[in-house]
Amino acid sequence: MTIEAPETKNVETTRVACDGGEGALGHPRVWLLIPEDLGWVECPYCDCKYVLKGHEAQ
Repeated sequence: MTIEAPETKNVETTRVACDGGEGALGHPRVWLLIPEDLGWVECPYCDCKYVLKGHEAQ
């Protein structure tokens, strides 16, 4: 059995909201802040990775 990699989304703002994206099957909405020096953040619920534009190669 293989495990799917968490989703990665490229974003243009350092503040993003994540709710799992599956309606009632998702998770509570959380607001995440991307550190500009790191360039990405992962959701603590669904492990979705949000990458700030310009930091895609890191």
